[in-house]
This record gives sequence, structure tokens and C-alpha cells, in this order.
Amino acid sequence: MPTLKQLLDNNKRWSAKAKEQDPQFFEKLEAIQRPEYLWIGCSDSRVPANQIVDLAPGELFVHRNIANQVVHTDFNCLAVVQYAIEVLRVKHIIVCGHYGCGGVAASLGHDEYGVVDNWLRHIKDISFAHQWELNGLCERDKINRLCELNVIAQVQNLTRTKAAQYAWDRAQPLSIHGWVYSLHDGVINDLQVTASSREAVDDIYQLHQTQRGKRPNANF
Repeated sequence: MPTLKQLLDNNKRWSAKAKEQDPQFFEKLEAIQRPEYLWIGCSDSRVPANQIVDLAPGELFVHRNIANQVVHTDFNCLAVVQYAIEVLRVKHIIVCGHYGCGGVAASLGHDEYGVVDNWLRHIKDISFAHQWELNGLCERDKINRLCELNVIAQVQNLTRTKAAQYAWDRAQPLSIHGWVYSLHDGVINDLQVTASSREAVDDIYQLHQTQRGKRPNANF
């Protein structure tokens, strides 16, 4: 395992190499970022977002958490999504999980890990909703299928956000995609669950802006 000094030395070598290959590299990087993609991925260190899609720094806006989740009470993630859509004007949001995900695997068990148990609860709910399908699979296939189901659920969660729905109301180009990366061969599996309009949102999750200063007629 490299020491902290080695990491700093690595940084100096990387910086020198980047400037050697492109003398304007850092000048261009300092400019305002204009990525077209928001990547929501797993925190797993083996899944480096920019590298696996071969994009340079500045071309991919990235948010990562355990098991690549989009939870409606996670204000960190929701703030990233809103900023990416409304300020950066990204055209694509990619939820990318990976097969063999440790968080997904842990959600299928009964061990207690601490505060992360509350986070994994969301994946347990997905597992419970699809138990008829998962129960017939071997352990490895069950984990991998739940990795896919989890990504699909997060794509759905993104379509239910105000930021996404209001962008579609403005006719702003925005597509939400679900992918799963394989650690085995480095290839991404497109799950073909792309959502590009309000038509992808079930009626109960449809949100509509109210006139400024007026509240919906509800007794909360």
C-alpha cells in the first residue's frame, strides 16, 4: 500500500506528465466546467468513473455513494442532481452499478454493520419487492441480478425528482440511463431502461409546479 508521501510524489509526476503532453492542460481545466454527463456510481474504488468510459477530467460530473443509490431523503445526492441539471445543464444522467457490489451483497444478509444498515435498507426493499425472481437464483446470480434491479430502481427514483420533471417541462434535453459495469472484463451492460420524458413517470409520482406564492390545497 503506498504511503501518503508516495501519493504526493505520484501527484507531482502526474502533473508534470500532463503538462508535457498538453501544455495548456491545466489552463483548460480551470475554465468553467461544461460536462454533458452526470455519473451516479458506487463508491467502490475499483470503479473509477472517468477511466472506464475514457473521459478526461471536466467531461464527467460525478456523484458516488455505497451501491449507487438515489434516495429521496438524501439531500447531498439531490443537490448534485439539481445542480447538474439546472446549472451545468447536463444532457445525460447515468446510474452505473457494478456486478458483485459489496453493498448489494450485504443487503441480502442479516449481519449488522452499523449506520450503513439504514442505507442498505433501501436495497433490502428492492430485494423484497422482487423476491419471487431472486429466490430461484444461486447466490452469485442473485447478487448480480439485484445489482441490476437496484440500478433500475434508481433510474426510476431520478425520474421522480422535481429537477428532472421540471427540466422536461422546459423541453430541456435530459435522458436518464441505467448501466452495470463488470469487474470481470471491464465492459458496461446497458440495461436499456432509458427515461427521457414525463411519460416514464407513474402518475402518483408526477409533480407539478404551483404558482409562486400559492400553496396546493392540502391539509398537512
